[in-house]
Amino acid sequence: MTSQPPTTPATPAIPTTPATPQPFPQPSSPPRLPATTDVLVVGAGPAGLTLALALVAQGRDVTVVDAHAAAEHTSRAAVVHARTLEVLAPLGVAGALVELGIQSPTFTIRDRDRVVVRIDFEGLPTDYPYSLMVSQATTEATLSARLTELGGTVLRPYSVTALDQDADGVTVTFEHGEQVRAAWVVGADGMHSTVREQAGIGFQGGTYGESFVLADVRLGGAVSADEVILYFAPAGLVVVAPLPGGRHRVVAPVADAPHEPSLAFVQELIDERGPSTGRVVVEEVVWGSRFRVHHRVADTYRAGRILLAGDAAHVHSPAGGQGMNAGILDAVALADALGSVLDGGATSALDAYGATRRPIAEQIVRLADRMTRVATITPALRPLRNVVLRTITRIPAVRRDLALRLSGLTYR
Repeated sequence: MTSQPPTTPATPAIPTTPATPQPFPQPSSPPRLPATTDVLVVGAGPAGLTLALALVAQGRDVTVVDAHAAAEHTSRAAVVHARTLEVLAPLGVAGALVELGIQSPTFTIRDRDRVVVRIDFEGLPTDYPYSLMVSQATTEATLSARLTELGGTVLRPYSVTALDQDADGVTVTFEHGEQVRAAWVVGADGMHSTVREQAGIGFQGGTYGESFVLADVRLGGAVSADEVILYFAPAGLVVVAPLPGGRHRVVAPVADAPHEPSLAFVQELIDERGPSTGRVVVEEVVWGSRFRVHHRVADTYRAGRILLAGDAAHVHSPAGGQGMNAGILDAVALADALGSVLDGGATSALDAYGATRRPIAEQIVRLADRMTRVATITPALRPLRNVVLRTITRIPAVRRDLALRLSGLTYR
C-alpha cells in the first residue's frame, strides 16, 4: 500500500452505530505490493493505522500491510483516553469517535456497594474530560475510514518472514516470496512481533499467574450507563464498564478462565463480586474470551532502520486501560520523527522518539502492575487494602494525580 488510492472501489465507511461497527470490505484479490516505499508499516492495529494515517496526512509515501486477511471485529480494548483524543483530533478522528462512544466522567472502585475510591475526570484541563468507552473494532474502523478518505489503504494478507537491512534501507520478504524495499520499517505487529524478532530486539518481562475472563454482555437491573466500576469482594474483583449499544464490558481474574464464558458463568461472577444490593442480571453474552496478562518492554525502539510502536514495543496489564492508548501515542510521536527525517533532518529524531516513549512505557507498566497487584491481593489483606486506598485517596492531590495518569494527560 502506498498513499495512492486503492485498486478496488471499495471504501469503508465510519461505523454508523457504536454497537455494531461496519465491516471492513475486503478486495477480491490482494492489491500488489509496491517495489519501494519510504515507510513500510507492518501491522494494521490501532498503532499501525494511526501511524499510517499520520504519515499519509503529511503526504508521505507509506505502505501498510497486515498478516490477517480481514480486520478483527472483537472489541478487546474498550477505552480511549483524553490525551489520545487530543492527538487524534488533528487527524480528523477524535470527533467521529466521540460521536460513537460513551463519555464516562468517573472511575469508581467499590467494595461491593461501598465506595472506596472515586476518580473524577470532569475537572481535567482538556476538551475531553472523560474516558471514552468505545470498542477497539470501532476505533480501528474509524481510523481505517479516515486513512481511506486521505487516499491510503491496508494491503492484506501479507506476512513478513525476513528483514535484511543495510545503510540505505531494508529489504522485506513476505511469505510468498514478494519483496519490498523500504527506507524505514516500523513493527506495529503486536506482542509476538516478527519485525522485533527479525531485528534482534529483546523483549524483557514476564507473565502474571492468573488468567482473566473478558465478556461483552447485555445487562439488566442496577447497572450504571456511564460509569466504569471496579468491584472488590471477598471472592475477588470484577470490572463492569459501559459500552455503546446497550452493552457492558465485564473483566475478572479467575483461576482457570473458560475460553468462551457462558451466561451462567458471567452471572455467577457478578453475583459473587458485583453489587450486593440491587441485583444485576446478565441477559446475553455477546462475545467473550480469556487471556493472560504479560508485562514486557522492548530493549530499544530502534535498530538501524527498523522501529517499533504499540504492542510490539510494550505490553502490560489492562488495568487502567493504557495499552491501546499508549500505542496510538507512540504512533503520533513516531510519525513526527519520521516526517522530520524524510524532510532531510537528522536521524537522531528517531532516537529521541525511543528515548521519550520507552520511559513512558516503563511508567505505564509499573502503574498497571501496581494496580493489578493491588486488585488481586490475597483475601487476608483485602480489608487493609481497602482502608489504605480509602485513606490516601481522600487527599485531593492524590485523586488528581491518578486522574491525570489514567487520562494520559500527565504524559503530554
